[in-house]
Amino acid sequence: MSANDRGTRLTGRPNTYAQNGIVATPHYLASQAGLRVLQDGGNAVDAIIAANAMLNVVYPHQCHIGGDLFAMVWDPRDSSLHGLNASGPAGAGESVERLQSLGLSSMPLRGANSVTVPGTVGGWQALADRFGTRELGHVLASAIAYARDGAPMSKLFARAVAVNTELLKRDAGAAGVFLPQSWKGGDVLRQPALAATFERVAREGTDGFYRGPVADDIVTTLGALGSAISHDDLAAYMPEWVTPLRTTYRGYELLEMPPNTQGPAVLLLANIAEGWPVTEFGHTTAAGIHAYVGAKHLAWEERDRHITDPKFYDVPLDRFLNKELATELRNSIDLERVGAQSGAPSEDGDTVYLCAVDRNGMAVSLIQSIYNNFGSGVVAPEAGILFQNRGAAFSLDPTDANVIAPGKRPRHTLIPAMLLKDGTPEIIFGTMGADGQAQTQLQLLLGMVDFELEPQEAIETPRWRSTIDPDGRSWLLIEAEVGEDVIAGLRRRGHETVIAEPWDSNLGHAQAIKIDRERGVLIGGADPRGDGIAAGW
Repeated sequence: MSANDRGTRLTGRPNTYAQNGIVATPHYLASQAGLRVLQDGGNAVDAIIAANAMLNVVYPHQCHIGGDLFAMVWDPRDSSLHGLNASGPAGAGESVERLQSLGLSSMPLRGANSVTVPGTVGGWQALADRFGTRELGHVLASAIAYARDGAPMSKLFARAVAVNTELLKRDAGAAGVFLPQSWKGGDVLRQPALAATFERVAREGTDGFYRGPVADDIVTTLGALGSAISHDDLAAYMPEWVTPLRTTYRGYELLEMPPNTQGPAVLLLANIAEGWPVTEFGHTTAAGIHAYVGAKHLAWEERDRHITDPKFYDVPLDRFLNKELATELRNSIDLERVGAQSGAPSEDGDTVYLCAVDRNGMAVSLIQSIYNNFGSGVVAPEAGILFQNRGAAFSLDPTDANVIAPGKRPRHTLIPAMLLKDGTPEIIFGTMGADGQAQTQLQLLLGMVDFELEPQEAIETPRWRSTIDPDGRSWLLIEAEVGEDVIAGLRRRGHETVIAEPWDSNLGHAQAIKIDRERGVLIGGADPRGDGIAAGW
């Protein structure tokens, strides 16, 4: 059966086959920066930091050092797997009462009070200290050069600036960086203040960010806009090494990050899907999509009720990992009609996912974000740092597990993933897309495991995303290439469908690398919905 017979449509972009290493990111310059480090003798961790830093330069609307990251690292030296939670908390002076005293009845979506302590630089340092082989100055060199001398804007980035012009106008720092002119694809954007901050981090490590002049600019900028984040909050920040969670899926081990991420929801989705005859449903069929959307709604009910910072709430992980509960949930889904679809409104987000594997078998799955497009919309002008708005994911409802509290990390949609076979990594994969991340991961899992697609084919398969509006309306964003019969079948089952634009970035930018141990080859794919490539050698 050909790839097209199984519901994929091809761009002509091939899989990347390589023997010595692959770096897959949503922007070609970032993939090249990571590959350059591999070719210079660095390992996968060195390469992933280089690529991530470059994405801060060329995709700042989706990621920045004012954001957070999560990563999984496979260390072939002792066959060990490590998870890194580099998400930041609310400040020690933050509280429901403080925000309510400002007249807020819910968390602000943008602005300084949506900012949490940035974790990215701490995450880079933790990765470099534990696994890196190159100095940060070497690893950050490409990002520094492009930030200082300028990088051509992609059409996606230029469009993001145009769409978010009103947000960027609200803040002088943001307007100064992103609005000195109107932009189109190919225009060159220079970020000298960001280059200087990268250089300081390269020289001083985390002290160059969380202390000293950069920290002064962070606290001054945010404080002037009402934020409670202090010098002490920055100086105290430390990322956390954690143990990834796992479940089994058709002979594989699926690994996800633990809370405060939504990783457990993906494991629950996989456990539900495992009991269905997925290949009998067929690839991207109405019967299959309908079933998976039903599973998504049930998994989201569990996620929204329980996922938050485990230091503040006893997250019942057994509910997400229990195969018997998954069977009960699966059996409750009507495979012919849409059932009740409750849940919190879907979260939109802009994020970057990237992965790397080197010649020795070290594998890294990393995701980094500022949450929504351009995050908080606030830039520290002297340091050139664009801040995330991850605090918007908190609640001001004291009965909500995700209620804001001093030093608490919000629930995160960020989820890097890996699939292990016989105890070693076989597929490293993930995507951007907030609530869509778990749904796209499920689609990639089904494509690569059940339908035996290689990474590029699985990534290019027509995609869907289930969404709930703030008013409770539930609908499917879906690519027309699934076929008119599939869309008609979904509508007959009661789904409201909205047809996506061709290669719509709202459906995520996925990347994946498969390790073919039998042939000694790496196989990489990157999403044509973004600007990326899987670069190998």
